Amino acid sequence: MEWTGARYADIPTVEVSIGIDAPPERVWEVASDIETMPRTSPELRSVEWLDGRTGPRLGARFVGHNRHEAFGEWSTTSHLVEYEPPRVFAWAVEDIEHPSAVWRFTLTPQEDGGTLLHQWMQMGPGRSGLSYAIDRMPEKEQSIVFVRLREFETNIGRTLAAIKELAEGSPDRPSALSEKTPGKVGE
Repeated sequence: MEWTGARYADIPTVEVSIGIDAPPERVWEVASDIETMPRTSPELRSVEWLDGRTGPRLGARFVGHNRHEAFGEWSTTSHLVEYEPPRVFAWAVEDIEHPSAVWRFTLTPQEDGGTLLHQWMQMGPGRSGLSYAIDRMPEKEQSIVFVRLREFETNIGRTLAAIKELAEGSPDRPSALSEKTPGKVGE
């Protein structure tokens, strides 16, 4: 990622893509399963559906428990704002109208039968934990945003690689991810 000079109010985004040798329906099974996500994410530790839900649908809510070396531990409530199987799965963090972040998976079928999986995220426009760091050091806002965007880019790459491994794995052959501790993919 190159220097953007973006500020938080610019609502910066990052997107990473990966080709997966599996049909969109199989990739969808993995990417839209929030209970699998802690195995694929360096920060996300656990998730649970809210309101008695056991699976996704538009408007469904889930809580995610996160940990980051610099930020500590925190939990957020997310709302599914796009749900179009097997194409788009997106959620807004905290307030739907003024989210602290928006995350989206987009799946594109490929001519060879595989899938191009994109993961995109947007910071803001609502306040997040990063806002507090910016409040303490406003003169460093652009650097703080840039470092976090680069970190998101790296973590998204790890998440996509883990989804690829799970989606391409044989159902009768355990994935290497099943041996890993949640949140420690790639370490």
